Order: sequence, then structure tokens, then C-alpha cells
Amino acid sequence: FQAHNCSVSEHGYDVTAWETNLTPTNGSGQAFHLHYIGITILKLLILIMNLVGLAGNAVVLWLLGFRMHRNAFSVYILNLAGADFLFLCCQFIYMLDLFLDFTSSHRAQNRFIIIVSVFAYISGLSFLSAISTERCMSVLWPIWYRCRRPRHLSAVMCALLWALSLLPSILDKHASILQLNFLNSYVYPVFEFITVSWLILLFVLLSGSSLALIIRLLCGSHRVLPTRLYVTLMFTVLVFLLCGLPYGILRILFFKIPDQPNDAFYLYMMVVLLSCMNSCANPIIYFFVGSFRQRWWKRRHTLRLVLQRALQDTPEGDEPGE
Repeated sequence: FQAHNCSVSEHGYDVTAWETNLTPTNGSGQAFHLHYIGITILKLLILIMNLVGLAGNAVVLWLLGFRMHRNAFSVYILNLAGADFLFLCCQFIYMLDLFLDFTSSHRAQNRFIIIVSVFAYISGLSFLSAISTERCMSVLWPIWYRCRRPRHLSAVMCALLWALSLLPSILDKHASILQLNFLNSYVYPVFEFITVSWLILLFVLLSGSSLALIIRLLCGSHRVLPTRLYVTLMFTVLVFLLCGLPYGILRILFFKIPDQPNDAFYLYMMVVLLSCMNSCANPIIYFFVGSFRQRWWKRRHTLRLVLQRALQDTPEGDEPGE
């Protein structure tokens, strides 16, 4: 079979012009049908995953935004849920266009969707790294954290991370709607280097701070008692490393490899599915950790109470009524 307009390098790693109208040649009809069925199944799975994730993150946004008192870490969780919701919304629209074969006729629209989805991914990674880093600082330097930490640090950091994540998304030479060709030779390589460096820095911060937390919890003479917030954070980081990290790695690889084969579309679809699973899993983690080991038959539990328990930063024995 032959793929038309499938060049990855023409429109970047998100491939706005990838088309699935493959035509069988040289008697390869069976292979063509298998390939088409596989692509269709991936599209359907991504659409279903997006719907589930949008519903879950919408509930988290509603509870943290309007129904609960926010603390230092719930502010990060609120912004993380917003980034996940935005990413899933963009992927749902993009995959729906791709599923209905509207992609080639809405290239400008899909470029904008790509920019927003990349922006949401980098923002989500930034918030998760900030949560893990601040949690690590609160454990390693508890006196400084309780006495010297600025009151509105979480809100300021979230606003700063939103702004820092927007710049590399807009100036991406593959997805940018600006297309300033006379600047390509000089400016875009600098922006690529900054973007890749920023992603690597976030990966290092996330991995290093999470490893330090695990070591402090399991080793040493001054071990810290685990709380539900620790468990929530560890599960969230683990799911991101398994499902969300490939999307960032693929982004870096497409920066370094000038021309990708047409078969990369299959890889791209798998990576998008994993990234959608990551954004979809976060609300499930919150409600699972918040409801674990609770006596549902004795006391009514609302979603607000379950989410509040998932972000609880006190040991299990210190809970009221326990």
C-alpha cells in the first residue's frame, strides 16, 4: 500500500497532514485491510479514552475549583487537571477530524490544535515536576518549608509555568502558524534547543525528586510516615513515566531526526493513546487513593470527601475518627 502526504518532517511530530486513505497495490489487499483496521481501532480507543478522561478531569476541576478549600498542593493538582483536560480536549478534536477524514481540509485548524496540545502536555509535566519537587523540599527541609515558604508560592509558580510552557509551543517550527522562513536558519534551532533542554530539565527534576522521596520513605534513620498525598503523588508519577513520558521522548526525537518514515504514523498513534491514558488515569488515582480502606457501608462518602482524603498530608492514624 501507499500512503499519501504522510511526511512527518513536513508538519512535525503531530503530523497534521497524515492521511489514512491508503490504497492497496501489488495484491497487498489483505495487508491493507489489516493496517486500516488497526488504525481504526486505535482511533476509537483514543476517542473513548478522551471521553472518560474529560469527564474525570472535569469532576476534579469542579471539586477543587468550587467545592473545596485549596492548599499548597491542591493548587498544583487543580492546574494539572486543567492541563490534562485541555490536552484531552485537543486530542479528541484532532482524532475526531482524523477519524472523519477532515484533516487535510483543516490544516490551519489542526496546527492550532497541535500547538495547544503541546502546550498542555508541557504544562502538565511542569506542574507534576513542581508538585514532586515541592513535596521533596517539604520532607528534606521541613522547618524551612513551614516557616519560610511564601504563602502564595503555588499560585505564582503555576502562573509562571503556564507562561513558560506557552513559548516553546508557539515557536515550534513544525507546528507554528507563523512560518517565518527567513528566521528558520538562525532562530528555530535555538528554540528547539531551549525546548529540548526544558523537557530534559523537567524529566530530571521529576525523577530526582521522586527518587529522593522514595528513599526518605523507605530508608534512613529518620523515615517519614507515608500519607495519602505521598501515595497519590507516587502513583501519578509512575503512570506518567510509563504512559506520558513517551510523548515527550517522541517530541525530542522528531527534533533530532529530519525525515521520518511513513510507518511512524503507527508509532505516533500508540504514543498518543498512552498519553491519553496518562491524563485519564490521574482522576482515577485520586479517587482510588481517597476511597481505599474506607468503610463505605457505615458512612456516606461524597466525591469531595474522597478527593480531600487523596490529598491528605497527615498519617493515616491522625485522621479524625480513625
